[in-house]
Amino acid sequence: MTTEQTRTLITDYIAALRNGEAAARRAEFFTEDATWTVLGDLPVSRTWKGRDEIFNGFLTQMLARFDLTQPITQDLHTVLADGDHAGAEWTTHATTIDGAPFTNRVAIVFRITNGRIAEAREYFDTAYVGRLLFGR
Repeated sequence: MTTEQTRTLITDYIAALRNGEAAARRAEFFTEDATWTVLGDLPVSRTWKGRDEIFNGFLTQMLARFDLTQPITQDLHTVLADGDHAGAEWTTHATTIDGAPFTNRVAIVFRITNGRIAEAREYFDTAYVGRLLFGR
């Protein structure tokens, strides 16, 4: 893919995430065997394999920690792309199931294969997420 195609794929994915459409459009954005790695020692920290595990495992476990009657939003700050790699930085705003405001800055490095996300490595403040979402 060209750098611009990679950038467009990632910005389109983030827009779908913001609009609540990412799960329904997972086959459009992710290879069947995509991986999503969450670093750290959280209950969700590991490499999730396959788009179904990413959406039905990782994202489902994360969303279970939020009050879904309140909006979950992402403020996109940066998308940097170079060939089949991209980095994106955004801030997620939400409300936890305990009613606490949640604001977390995230950086994700993506690798693209055949026009879809094949790999994502997510970086964020795991101490903050552990405290607010997992009671650590």
